[in-house]
Amino acid sequence: MTAAATDFDAVVTRLRAAGCVFAEEEAELLIEAAPDARALDGLIARRCGGEPLEHVVGWAAFCGLRIAVGPGVFVPRRRSEFLMETALALGRDAGVVLDLCCGAAPFATVLADRLPDAAVHAADIDAGQTAYARRNLAPFGGRAHVYEGDLYAALPKALRGTVDLLVVNAPYVPTSAIATMPAEARAHEPLASLDGGPDGLDLHRRIAAGAPEWLAPGGHVLIETSDAQAETTLAAFQGAGLKASIVEDDDVEATVVIGTEP
Repeated sequence: MTAAATDFDAVVTRLRAAGCVFAEEEAELLIEAAPDARALDGLIARRCGGEPLEHVVGWAAFCGLRIAVGPGVFVPRRRSEFLMETALALGRDAGVVLDLCCGAAPFATVLADRLPDAAVHAADIDAGQTAYARRNLAPFGGRAHVYEGDLYAALPKALRGTVDLLVVNAPYVPTSAIATMPAEARAHEPLASLDGGPDGLDLHRRIAAGAPEWLAPGGHVLIETSDAQAETTLAAFQGAGLKASIVEDDDVEATVVIGTEP
């Protein structure tokens, strides 16, 4: 819907009162998302009540695309765009790509968009999130596939040894640190997408251990982690027989571990 300046100002005032730091930008997005004044009031109430803006408007900006998200779905972080940039540089000729712990499949969606000849696969254990993954990948037709299950167990056996590019944003927050996360994440995103176990790296170890079985010769696996945890993730990759390295972007505080199947 469109709104007069006075309506816009009123929305901004309500958002500021609720503690929204970027009230003007959020007001524009909420007004755009609302079909009418009544709907707008409902969206504002949800946002002021603490729901993530992305859940309220129904999408998240990621690598220049709008990724559909909603309540109960992990919201892709802007720092994860660094992993995508790195993956696309390494796998520009990839024929088979896989997004594990895909959530709403922002990685798979970007890869499907940027690699028009690649077969794209995505998997997650959460049925609510794979529903959004299918929605985001629907425009790519038969070359995009979504599976539901626990990591590699979700995948068809035919993928073994064929994956050129494996991208992962598995949870890496230690269980004890969940309580320190922003309330938006704790209250509105799936715990399984946040909690990485005692040291945050339970799934990283499982993904590293299984990667050689699924990667094609010379294939790459990239996983987001933190600067403090990167060496432990690196060791897990090396222990699985992968050539491994760490890359970082200090500007967005992003850290990615890369493993390559010899």
